[in-house]
Amino acid sequence: MTMSDDWTKRATNILRELHAAETELIGRGVILTDGKAGTVDHVFLDEVHGLRISIGGHDGKWPISTLKLLDSGFAR
Repeated sequence: MTMSDDWTKRATNILRELHAAETELIGRGVILTDGKAGTVDHVFLDEVHGLRISIGGHDGKWPISTLKLLDSGFAR
C-alpha cells in the first residue's frame, strides 16, 4: 500500500464520519452548555476544532463538545 492510499483511506473515513454526524444531528433540537437552544442546521468540519454545528436563529458555529442535550429524535 502506498502513502497516497493511506491518505485516501483516512480522508474517506473522515468524510464517512462527517456524513454520519450530519445524518444524526441535522434537524434535531439541541441545548448548548451556554444555554443557546434550537435546531441543528449544519454540521461543519473545522481543521482545528473538529466537528462544529450551527443552530437556526443563532449566528455562529459551536464545537460539538458544547452539546448539553440532544432531543430524543421522536418528534422529527
